[in-house]
Amino acid sequence: MSVTERLFLPYLKDPSRPVITHYDDTLESRVELSAATVANWAAKTANWLRDELDVELGDSVAVLLPGHWQTLGVLLGAWWCGARITGDPDSAVVTFVGPDGATSGSGTTAVVALDPMGRGLDSPPGGGALDYVTESRIFGDDFAAYAPVTGDAPALDDHTIDEVTELASRRAGELGIGPNDRVLSTMDWSTQDGLVDGLLAVLSAGATLVQCSNLDPDLLARRRATERTTVDLFKR
Repeated sequence: MSVTERLFLPYLKDPSRPVITHYDDTLESRVELSAATVANWAAKTANWLRDELDVELGDSVAVLLPGHWQTLGVLLGAWWCGARITGDPDSAVVTFVGPDGATSGSGTTAVVALDPMGRGLDSPPGGGALDYVTESRIFGDDFAAYAPVTGDAPALDDHTIDEVTELASRRAGELGIGPNDRVLSTMDWSTQDGLVDGLLAVLSAGATLVQCSNLDPDLLARRRATERTTVDLFKR
């Protein structure tokens, strides 16, 4: 099974349960997504990557995005269709960048608006790039793989699915994250360690993530109290 099937699909036993609450203090935004909503974003992404952009099992997809609820949909969708996540656009079939990111690499560039309300870009991106939200939203809300993804398939840089999921489980234990925890995090998902600790360990434990972008330190105590968080993960 893929990383998505192993770490995320168990959340769908309770589709209404929150998976991620995302704050951006620069935009003064708060967005909370249930398991069902995250699954829809991930499925649309997986269908788009496979059916429109011809991403095949083992192909590299570069995700150059911050910790954000839209990034979660991108990552889970890419893993669901069997892609390998990397930070190297030169080796990628598709590269996801934020609205200020540059088109790079030899493959397709997909620009993610990172809009709190899930809107696409205000105007089409240049340089042959694609608007991720506009392009992917027409695809199906369910995903069915053509063939099973095996545990020895590449998942994250040089690590296989088995290795990534085992590492995520181990880190969840080391970080003290359990299924009833609400994890407040400022971790940067653009590094392997940040992605494992700040996202995959949380999913492996079956916990809920409160991801804070551009956190105002003066609001930290309020965030903890309002969201009733139980574990802190701060960007190193």
